Amino acid sequence: MPDSHAIRLRPAVPADVPAILELIRGLAEYERLAHEMVATAADLEAALFGPRPAAEVVLAECDGHVAGFALFFVSFSTFLGRPGLYLEDLFVRPDFRGRGIGRRLMTRLAALAVERGYGRFEWSVLDWNRPAIDFYRSLGARPMDGWTVQRVDGEALRALAARAGG
Repeated sequence: MPDSHAIRLRPAVPADVPAILELIRGLAEYERLAHEMVATAADLEAALFGPRPAAEVVLAECDGHVAGFALFFVSFSTFLGRPGLYLEDLFVRPDFRGRGIGRRLMTRLAALAVERGYGRFEWSVLDWNRPAIDFYRSLGARPMDGWTVQRVDGEALRALAARAGG
């Protein structure tokens, strides 16, 4: 493996979908959530490169190998009256860790947020993931104490939607 100067970041293209799917599987295993990973290549192709892309991906390559990725999308702050960048997933393959790839991905996303005039850059982290929390603190991130993520999905989402009526 080469040193960090051989790391290249680039936007993903449709041909990268299989590699992105593999990275997502690696992340799901790391987060102990492999049982929840049901996305397919077709799902990602439509979501990332369809007529209305829902997210973007920056890939990190090292010596021609895909080493990691950041998947993000636009959020919006009503209080700021401006969009924000929301990082959904950040993952570096274990054999490429310790080379500054995660830091490079995070600084690239921060730069994109600033270039695009966004008011914030946010993400969630699992509360047991101390290495990630420590890494994010080293970047200047701060926890949003007092906020808890809420989710409605699966059958509960369908049931809630059914209440919409006409």
